[in-house]
Amino acid sequence: MTMEKDEGVRVSIPVPEAVAVSVSGRTVKVEGPKGAVERELWYPGIHIQIEQREEGNVVIVTADSSRKKIRAIAGTYVSHIRNMITGVTEGFLYRLRAVHAHFPMQIALTKDAVSISNFLGERKPRIAKVAEGVKVEIKGREIDISGVNKEAVGQTAANIEQTTRIKGYDSRVFQDGIYLVEKGADTGT
Repeated sequence: MTMEKDEGVRVSIPVPEAVAVSVSGRTVKVEGPKGAVERELWYPGIHIQIEQREEGNVVIVTADSSRKKIRAIAGTYVSHIRNMITGVTEGFLYRLRAVHAHFPMQIALTKDAVSISNFLGERKPRIAKVAEGVKVEIKGREIDISGVNKEAVGQTAANIEQTTRIKGYDSRVFQDGIYLVEKGADTGT
C-alpha cells in the first residue's frame, strides 16, 4: 500500500484598493468605504493570512490537509471573506413586497423592529426583529433592507417574511404576506 503526500489547500483572494483587511488571531476584519465587518473564522488546520504584493494585498486561505471536509470549510471561509469585501464596497440589498387580497396590512418601522398591523384582520400587530447594522426603508408596499453584513441583511429579510407566514389557513386561498422579490448588491437606487 502506497501513501500519497497530502497536498493541502491554498486559495488567494485579491483585496481591492479601497479595502483594508486585517487578521488578528481568529478574527478577520474588513473595512471599506461603506463600513466595517468583523467575523471570527477558525477551524483546526486552516490558516488565514495577508500577503503584500506589488499588484495589491491578497488574503490567503491555506489548509494543511486536502480532505473533503477541510476543503469544504476552506471554501466556506473564502466565500465569507469575499462577501465581507463585497459588503464593505457595494453593500447588500434585499427587496420585499407586501401582498394582500383580503385585508390591507399596515407596515411600520420602530427603532429595532418592523410592525405589521391588520395582517389577515388580526388585532394584534406582528413584530419582526431588525438585526443590528441593517437599514430598513418602507416605500408603500415595498420594503428595502440594506447593509454591509450579508447575514444580518438576509436574517432581517427572513424575519419579516416569516412573521407573515400563515398557519391554519389554506395557503392556496390565503396568499397574503410579505415576500422576497429581489436580492443582490446595493447599487444605491
